[in-house]
Amino acid sequence: MKIALVAQHAVPLSRSARPAPGTTAACPDVPAGQAEDDIRVRNLSRGLAADGHHVTVYAQKPDGDAPHEAELCPGVMVSYLGPAVDRDERNLLQRVPGFAAPLRDELGDNPPDVVHAVRWTSGLAALSAARDLRIPVVQSFSSLYITERRHRPGPPETGPKRLRLEPAIGRSASAVVTDCEDEESELARAGVPRRAIRVVPCGVDTARFAPEGPVTDRRGRPRLLTVTDSADELATALRVLAQVPDAELIPSSGARSASAARLAGELGVADRVEFAGPLTRQSLPPMLRSADLLLSLSEHDPAGMMVLEAMACGTPVAAASGGGHGDAVVDGTTGILIPARRPAVIAQRVRGLLSHPMRLAAFGVAASDRARSRYSWDRIARETADVYDRAAAVTA
Repeated sequence: MKIALVAQHAVPLSRSARPAPGTTAACPDVPAGQAEDDIRVRNLSRGLAADGHHVTVYAQKPDGDAPHEAELCPGVMVSYLGPAVDRDERNLLQRVPGFAAPLRDELGDNPPDVVHAVRWTSGLAALSAARDLRIPVVQSFSSLYITERRHRPGPPETGPKRLRLEPAIGRSASAVVTDCEDEESELARAGVPRRAIRVVPCGVDTARFAPEGPVTDRRGRPRLLTVTDSADELATALRVLAQVPDAELIPSSGARSASAARLAGELGVADRVEFAGPLTRQSLPPMLRSADLLLSLSEHDPAGMMVLEAMACGTPVAAASGGGHGDAVVDGTTGILIPARRPAVIAQRVRGLLSHPMRLAAFGVAASDRARSRYSWDRIARETADVYDRAAAVTA
């Protein structure tokens, strides 16, 4: 099958050392928790190519130095279209017409069997480009504004547009792929037919993220790890730590904030907190393996990528229920689901886990098994290809 994967905002090729045309791109060492769509596009493309499909990733040029076309891996080509843009979503919306026009030319000259759009602006471009070409369009949103606005305000310039356009894109697409059951329900309530929606979760690189491998040095204390750029989530994690004696907390984020350090001092836990700074894709697995428990306190995380990566490393998780966490974590088997804003309740459950090392170890084994069996990119690619087949059959 020939697949056009449209990801207007993505940067699937390495930022640090972009290859010359015709060469193979290495996976960039980007900060953990950032550019998740870049990671997803790369891994999904590779998984599809490994099954014999031919994939072309269409993205808007990120800067003037990027090649027009390069090979990501055998079977996957990346083609940059239109003028160079930044990743600001407001600018991407304004530049959809300038991206859709060359995309239509590409699809018309070299028609794929299916077009898969990632995020809403890519969906607008893909639907416009594929109009009258009788090519099925499959849509992934990665995140819906109707859900985002409950947890964090979006840019006022794009929020109302997304609220109106995302359901319309879903209704116009041949099929919609969602990350989790919560997102499926949101789309159905917005008028997207359930028969057109398929839950295919985000995957995890089970070769990079595995129980075996290097481990970051420990200091003899039970270790809690949290990876977040949210000040509120970090504050909750510190309040949890204050009620878990003898444990240490390793917060990883873009920067150590003065307010977080001050709160740690006020809570009397500063000597048990080590701010790790941002983790890269290389340094994340050893840190995950060193942790007894990952605290994931985001109430809005449709993909749950960090939780999946921890599980794949054999690290149990305590994750806020809902979104991708609710699907990935089997409460009481691979980890625990917790109320995100109730540190006393979270601390009680964390203390219970840390006081039973055998149970915690069993959680880790079960978590790794579930990540490998359910969330490997090989399986996710096959499930996604099944959606393509059904969309193509309906369009034919």
